[in-house]
Amino acid sequence: MINQNGPLDSVNFVRVELVRDWGCQFAAKEIDTPQDLVWVLKRFLGKADREIFLTVNLSGNHEINSIHVVSMGCLTNAVVLPREVFKAAILSNAYQIVLAHNHCFGKPAASAEDLKITKNLVRCGKILKIQILDHIIIAGDEYLSFSEKHVGGF
Repeated sequence: MINQNGPLDSVNFVRVELVRDWGCQFAAKEIDTPQDLVWVLKRFLGKADREIFLTVNLSGNHEINSIHVVSMGCLTNAVVLPREVFKAAILSNAYQIVLAHNHCFGKPAASAEDLKITKNLVRCGKILKIQILDHIIIAGDEYLSFSEKHVGGF
């Protein structure tokens, strides 16, 4: 209730905007298969010395409209929260997204935690009406696509 007799409290009005930081060059085309994204992901994640979790935000035409670094972690893990995953997707008007992260050493095998996080994010995406098409793990020159291997609910 507004105090009619005393000093008024202030309320902050805010606006939210997407800020485009920097880009990397790639051949612009529709993303139809995991392999269409792997080249871009390897350029970004392939030589990282720590785990990085990101989203590739896609337009309704399956074209990349942005890539968002959700979390930079340590050698073996990164913190992944749904609010951070979908923040840039909403701001960039993504129709669908692809989740991706790297394994600094070893194979691109999905851990129990990778599967748990993915299933949780797929549920969140359904609520937001932003479909998650895949989760891709990059490990050196190798990769794992959850959708190709039919793991994590894909």
